[in-house]
Amino acid sequence: MRTCRSVIAVALSLALAMPAPAQTPTTAPPWGAPAPAGAPAAATAAASSAAFSQEELDQLVAPIALYPDALLAQVLMASTYPLEVVEAERWVKANPGLKDKALEDALQQQQWDASVKSLTVFPQVLAMMSEKLDWTQKLGDAFLAQQKEVLATAQALRTKAVAQGSLKDSSEQKVTTEKSDSTTIIKIEPTNPEVVYVPTYNPTVVYGAWPYPAYPPYYYYPPGYVAGGALLGFTAGIIVGGALWGGCNWGRGDVNINVNRYNNFNRTNISNGNFQHSAQHRGAVPYRDKGVAQQYGRGQSASAASREQFRGRAEAGQQSIQRGDVPRDAGARASASNRDFGGGASAANRDFGGSGRSSSAFDTSRASQTRDASGRGSSSMSSARSSGNMSSGARSGGGGGRGGGGGRGGGGRR
Repeated sequence: MRTCRSVIAVALSLALAMPAPAQTPTTAPPWGAPAPAGAPAAATAAASSAAFSQEELDQLVAPIALYPDALLAQVLMASTYPLEVVEAERWVKANPGLKDKALEDALQQQQWDASVKSLTVFPQVLAMMSEKLDWTQKLGDAFLAQQKEVLATAQALRTKAVAQGSLKDSSEQKVTTEKSDSTTIIKIEPTNPEVVYVPTYNPTVVYGAWPYPAYPPYYYYPPGYVAGGALLGFTAGIIVGGALWGGCNWGRGDVNINVNRYNNFNRTNISNGNFQHSAQHRGAVPYRDKGVAQQYGRGQSASAASREQFRGRAEAGQQSIQRGDVPRDAGARASASNRDFGGGASAANRDFGGSGRSSSAFDTSRASQTRDASGRGSSSMSSARSSGNMSSGARSGGGGGRGGGGGRGGGGRR
């Protein structure tokens, strides 16, 4: 299992680091890519900041906003564990015959978060999340850092779908509208609570004209799906049993847990109805938001902070060298000096991650002293020459030194 997790971790890192191809604003291919060249500077800046912009939230939530409330909540919770989503999806593919009670029994042997386990009942949804890891991780990061905004975005998208005639009652689901203070809440529930149909749709159609060309919405068509004239299609109904135990608390802007259904499916005995993210199930996947990282014990370590500080000093030193403030051979002289101290300075350099060596090379005060000493030496030599002290005898003495040292003087040859 450890080897499997390592392989999946590497695959996840590569998938998240790999850039997606650019898209045209008018038609959005499946799973929209980052903003293309020429996107507004403000939008680009928002994409690089810790918080997701509203354009990005619409892009991320669009493919699941029309899911039944309980399934939407499960997807949001599970998206915070992208590594386990990949593991579960591969496990489901390797065990296609497990259904109903047999599936629930087999899941007891797995260590995934309960929200991930529940999605094994929905292979299409699990495959979507596993195949599109960039979207899954971004969705999870947005949910952890901006829960209220994520749920508000889902409601805004549902309102657009209703206005377009895309979201309405059918044999698969019922759509109800409620008033909460001055807010309109649209709920989606299965017609039969025991059978859930997963909707499939093109966000560029069901929501009307997409207002953010630089952020085309993500979407996913399951294998074998043929886009027809219907705005909203459905997969085959799935008997869920107790697998769906999440819910959307629209008024409060978060998700909650149906404790009874949760305990029945996961064979536990919890009493807390609030969703609590577990950093343990997150694995090695980093958090995008610094506040969330600190909340779950993933803040920047002291050693990492030291490296960042040293990196800043090194860059400043490099700039000093380029300006000519520091001799380029200062590093070599510092290395020679380190050897004179029996390697003690080298040991200190290692203790500080090499900062001692770089400090010698980039120490502008020492470089200034070196230039002053060099200037004083030159002045002394000039004075000596003018006073006659640098005579031929002195030069001959120097030659004798060469002869004695190198065997090239008159006494050196026989």
